Amino acid sequence: MIEKYSFRRVLLLAFLAFNFTKTLGQAYPEQAINLDEFIQKIVSTQQNDINYEDLYENLYQLYQSPLDLNKANSEDLRSLFLFSELQINNLLKYRLENGNLITLYELQAIPDFDINFIRTIAPFVTISNQLNTDDLTSIFSRTTDHSLTFRADQTLEPSRGFTEGNYLGRQQRFYTRYRMQHPKDFSFGFIAEKDAGETDFFDYTIFHAQLQNKGRIKNLIIGDYQASFGQGLVLAAGYFVGKGGEPIYTTRRSNVGLRSYNSVVEGGFFRGGAATFDLGKVEVTAMVARNKRDGSVTESDSDELLEREEIFSSLLTNGFHRTESEIAKKGALNEQNIGVNATYKIQNGHIGVSFLNTSFDKTFQRREQLYNQFEFSGKQNSIVGINGNYGWQNFNFFGEVARSSSGGIGAVGGLVASLSPQVEWSLNLRSYDPNFHSFYSNAFGEGSRTINERGIYTGFKYSPNRSITFSAFYDRFTFPWLRYLVDAPSGGFDYLLRFTYKPTRQHVFYMQYHEEQKGRNLPDNETVTDIVVTTKRQNTLVNFDFTPSRNFKLQSRIQYNRYSFVNYSVSNGFAIMQDIEGTIGKLQLKGRVAYFKTEDFNSRVYAYENDVLYAVSFPAYFGEGMRFYLVSRLSVSRKIDLWARIARTERFDGVEIGSGNNALGVPHRTDVRVQLRYKF
Repeated sequence: MIEKYSFRRVLLLAFLAFNFTKTLGQAYPEQAINLDEFIQKIVSTQQNDINYEDLYENLYQLYQSPLDLNKANSEDLRSLFLFSELQINNLLKYRLENGNLITLYELQAIPDFDINFIRTIAPFVTISNQLNTDDLTSIFSRTTDHSLTFRADQTLEPSRGFTEGNYLGRQQRFYTRYRMQHPKDFSFGFIAEKDAGETDFFDYTIFHAQLQNKGRIKNLIIGDYQASFGQGLVLAAGYFVGKGGEPIYTTRRSNVGLRSYNSVVEGGFFRGGAATFDLGKVEVTAMVARNKRDGSVTESDSDELLEREEIFSSLLTNGFHRTESEIAKKGALNEQNIGVNATYKIQNGHIGVSFLNTSFDKTFQRREQLYNQFEFSGKQNSIVGINGNYGWQNFNFFGEVARSSSGGIGAVGGLVASLSPQVEWSLNLRSYDPNFHSFYSNAFGEGSRTINERGIYTGFKYSPNRSITFSAFYDRFTFPWLRYLVDAPSGGFDYLLRFTYKPTRQHVFYMQYHEEQKGRNLPDNETVTDIVVTTKRQNTLVNFDFTPSRNFKLQSRIQYNRYSFVNYSVSNGFAIMQDIEGTIGKLQLKGRVAYFKTEDFNSRVYAYENDVLYAVSFPAYFGEGMRFYLVSRLSVSRKIDLWARIARTERFDGVEIGSGNNALGVPHRTDVRVQLRYKF
């Protein structure tokens, strides 16, 4: 085996290592994972109140198990959202012609793998043993992730729910997490959480035990898990980005398969058991789950007593159990899922079939509204889908079509291509019938669910050199039937333009414009019939990052929003933000000072904020005021890390923050959070 590595190749590697070290200014270290920067890029068009903790957790787990570049196939590489089709093909071709990679330095010898790109992917990839990469015992030599994390946080100003006694528990929120794993080998962990106002310290608990790569058993999970196959029409819970600042790689899904669930989002996961078996050309996954779900259960309005039955109109996922009414809804429903996936591997791709049956112990019956006419009703839903993925030269084609019990069809397909080293292009077409029902789907689209939508999306990226990147997307969509707050069939479009200039590693400048137009009922309409008008949302963002040293970084940002009901009303808003990051010895600090002013909630400004590990903060700034936060991390020792965060919002207009039970009664809010992680 050693003779395979010629003296010429060893000499080349020595030169590349010297060049790599000189460029970085030091020998290659294990890079720190910077998910904050990655999330800011891909969700930069955020306009809705979406819980991003699920996305953050899935990305963190994906990146915590580095991808072995000597064993990764094209599907694995695409799942990272980092590689172009050209880079994927060049890597696979290099591996075929030269054998396995010996070291990370060798990536420089692959066309289109420059120093900046290698630095970007370094935290997320690894190189297996150069002499015997097929030796499965090598996995036991990897560093074990074995840690216990405890977090406590509180809003210092008591809300109305506490002062009036509506919330039965204390103001503090507690979070406990334990994890022990060898990447690609085994994993065991649990999470317990109590929200502010809840009485039970273990109000929400999840756990898992997982084995991987044990003979024919590729993946086995007992406990809480998620499954993702094809393009997400049948199974795709919790792991998708969609439209954003990255217009190419996020338009498709990869066969991620089974993953342990580690998020505090209290819904969208399976509790039971699942296993994937590697049978050579075919991989088969079988899963079964039984979940307790929150829901408001009532009796039907039938006149005949014998026909009366228990019904529910929605599945609750906010996970709050603070008041007597919220506690009464906890675990009121039993949900059972049985699913299977079979994937046949072909050269440069795969073909897969997925099936999922979901059943409830009570009848699902939406409210009697016209827009709910085609929604799911009953106790049981089955969905079956066929998906495929194929790579040809620098093109990757993907697609999936599925049918639910109602007869509704969902279909999505497209391509991602590297037209040249400088140009990338993506295309996505989708069609989801108004009666297409899938409880665990999350395919590409404008809406939050894969139902009642048709659309065509195209994305473009052009990099004339290493310093400049132009990127854009355009998406046109229609909704064949009515929607919530849209009392007529409607449609619209949105597009994004982004320019990035990175002359050096220390300087990054980008500006972005995003516009979206679609229909909505005219608010405060005095006529009997609702009037659907066009709304226009415009967002302009200018950002500059300056990193004068490894221990200091400045980020300045201006964001302007404009929201209008065309020909009726206009609302404007903006925010100016200054971020500072610095490291002093073992102490890392990140902070922000922001001024914001918006005319109403429609022109609110969403801004991603740094937080403690495993937590995500993406608040909406609206009204007029200032926002401050400071988060610190102290590495007390090799085993102990300590985080602390304080954030405060001051409203200059005197308007109290919050509403209902969450109203604070004052125009300011102060949140504090501390977290401790102990690594065994």
